[in-house]
Amino acid sequence: MGQAQDLQLHIIVQEAEPAISQPRNFKWWLRIAIYTLFVMLGQSAAILLGRLYYNKGGKSIWMATLVQFIGFPILIPYHCLSSSKKITTESNVNLLSSSVLALIYLSFGVLLAADSMLYSIGLLHLPVSTFSLICASQLVFNAFFSFFLNAQKFTPYIVNSLVLLTISSMLLVFHATSMNVAGISKEMYIMGIVCTVGASAGYGLMFSLTQVAFQKVLKSNTFTAVLEMIIFESVVATCATLVGLFVSNEKKGLKREMEEFELGRLFYFVTLVCTAAAWQAFNIGAIGLIFEVSALFSNVTCVSGLPFVPVLAVIFFNDSMDGIKVIATVLAIWGFASYLYQHYLDNSDSNPEIKPVTEISMIPLLKETNC
Repeated sequence: MGQAQDLQLHIIVQEAEPAISQPRNFKWWLRIAIYTLFVMLGQSAAILLGRLYYNKGGKSIWMATLVQFIGFPILIPYHCLSSSKKITTESNVNLLSSSVLALIYLSFGVLLAADSMLYSIGLLHLPVSTFSLICASQLVFNAFFSFFLNAQKFTPYIVNSLVLLTISSMLLVFHATSMNVAGISKEMYIMGIVCTVGASAGYGLMFSLTQVAFQKVLKSNTFTAVLEMIIFESVVATCATLVGLFVSNEKKGLKREMEEFELGRLFYFVTLVCTAAAWQAFNIGAIGLIFEVSALFSNVTCVSGLPFVPVLAVIFFNDSMDGIKVIATVLAIWGFASYLYQHYLDNSDSNPEIKPVTEISMIPLLKETNC
């Protein structure tokens, strides 16, 4: 009888082990890889296309802002498909929770529109290389907000990463006062830096709040929740930006802007459509990483692609790459590598915990069999 019980326990433990290690299986790493690819490619393409829009005759800040989230309709068919497969839980969504969800999406949408507007102003007045490196400061702001909102723990490697990225951004800020960019006044250059830093702070806050929303309010473990977050906040941001576009005088100049676009009317539309698609790919990747890992990890992934944008800007837009920018780029890459190493250590430390958890789970079974 005792041997039969031991055999039964052994079988139960063997069946339990895969379930415990499930969160870090191959499919999880594949999703992380796909989200990371979406973030890096989408962000790089969107920034370069945004610069192309300005360089070839685009002047509307509202239009440059609108394309950052107006591409959300391409996600609706996939959302409908994934929603049809989702198993609905007990109906515990009352009027109050619906109001809370509406408030979350409304707040996130307005914040997204404001941050995107600041980014558009920054990209208008800054070279792509300077703009992308300053955007790395959003990791510092996100770490600050994650400490208070997400109980983020700081290790020496994470602190080292934040310090290096801060120094990288500050080098460009101080460098701005000593350089003369063709066609851009010093006042506009400083305004571009201030707007970009302000937008980085806003996105850092938004990333942390998104993680709080997933953990405390949405409480869903499906990708449908990610799509809903993107779609609803994009709807609000699109409406807010359209109001600004029609209220401002920029709406009247859009037709003339399209006709005077250096690459022609067709490429004017192609540029805007491709920019919108690139930003949607970035949004899927960024929010997906928040959902799967954390807000800080998602932000680090976003920042990781930024040092390569200046290199692409030198190739496509003939941006200058002086010594200060090279140092800032090296520091940004170093800071990102430091954070990645900490994440590697965390993942390595979590693997040995699989066996003790399995052994602890046997205790109730032993009590039952003894009875």
